[in-house]
Amino acid sequence: MKFILLLALRNLSRYKRRTLITASAIAFGLMLFFIFDSLIIGMQSDSERNLRDYETSHIRILHQDYWQDRLMRPLDESISDPEELIRALKENGYRATRRIMFLADMILGASDFGEDGNLAVEVTGFDTETDFTVFEFSRTLEKGRFPSEGADEVAIGSWFAEDIGAEAGDYITLVTRGNGGFYEVMDLEITGIVNCPNPNVNRGLLLVPLSTVDDYLAMDGAVTEIDIALPPFADAETERAKIENLAGEYQVMTWRELAADYFAFAAADEGAADLMLFFVFIITAVGISNTMLMSVQERTRELGMMRSLGMKERDIIFLFFLEAGWIGLLGSLAGLLLGALINIFLVEYGIDFSFMMRDMDMGYRVQGLMKGVWAISTFLKTLATGTLLPMIFALIPTRRSLKTSIPDCLHHQ
Repeated sequence: MKFILLLALRNLSRYKRRTLITASAIAFGLMLFFIFDSLIIGMQSDSERNLRDYETSHIRILHQDYWQDRLMRPLDESISDPEELIRALKENGYRATRRIMFLADMILGASDFGEDGNLAVEVTGFDTETDFTVFEFSRTLEKGRFPSEGADEVAIGSWFAEDIGAEAGDYITLVTRGNGGFYEVMDLEITGIVNCPNPNVNRGLLLVPLSTVDDYLAMDGAVTEIDIALPPFADAETERAKIENLAGEYQVMTWRELAADYFAFAAADEGAADLMLFFVFIITAVGISNTMLMSVQERTRELGMMRSLGMKERDIIFLFFLEAGWIGLLGSLAGLLLGALINIFLVEYGIDFSFMMRDMDMGYRVQGLMKGVWAISTFLKTLATGTLLPMIFALIPTRRSLKTSIPDCLHHQ
């Protein structure tokens, strides 16, 4: 065994050029594998964070009948006593805020927006005092300011503002139904433009002070939801069980349940990401198999000599197996090093794909800047792939060459 191990190491130095070519092919393929995997994991991680920070929060409390009718944003299926519930949540260490979500038609006039028309929009009535303790909008203001409590004002998403040609200081008109079915018209001044990392929010955000919405829609203090932020690393399912004791008859949902549509999309899209990685894997495998096949075939005479000297077939297979493993390990370490060096840039700066994301909804909650991450799974997959593949692909030509007679092996050119 010791002899075979030493011989395998010695053969690496004897065939330096072949070792270098094979290891380089492995390193290049694994570098691509490393980068793609890092970007995909980073995109998924950023999407989930932006989902929680700007759309769902960590946990949401709703009226028990609201979720089944959520697409209609019903106002009558609301939480009638939010203050008492929020007080109980704060006493138990939770950060919570009230919101009213409702649908409206935005009326566009040619004098202000270039053409007449209307848009179906979703509006968020937000608590100006507590909303930024749960959601991360405080650092996203691009122009102007956020609406003041009690004022007929609105902040809108940056992409939405571009689409309708709106600026801070312009006025918009919303037509909606109040709590009870009556029609209400809201004339609101745009005071701020919000640009956040979540493209879905940028495409349609309308933030109106909660007290203003309450007055127009006759909510009498009721809200459609209470959103809760959890500390870092807190488990949403565990905290949900605790919050249910405080919420009583109301429904408590985690962000994963609220974003079920996103996760269904992500599960389907993950197949495409895996397919991309699979193609990178195939490119790597083809490169490795070709170089290992050339390596074994060029050493057919050497293989015949070892057999003629009495070396057992299993020892020959094990020798080539070890050589391929050492080459794979060298290539893997080189690929990891190259991938890690590039990943430093990807983690720090990322790649800007905003030119694609602006007008194309890919489902992910990333605006366009895709960053890599440092993931142990990426390192392990890369190292295992680069080490094991050469060993597997070395077995095929080695076993084939062993079927050739010794005289034929010795006369091989």
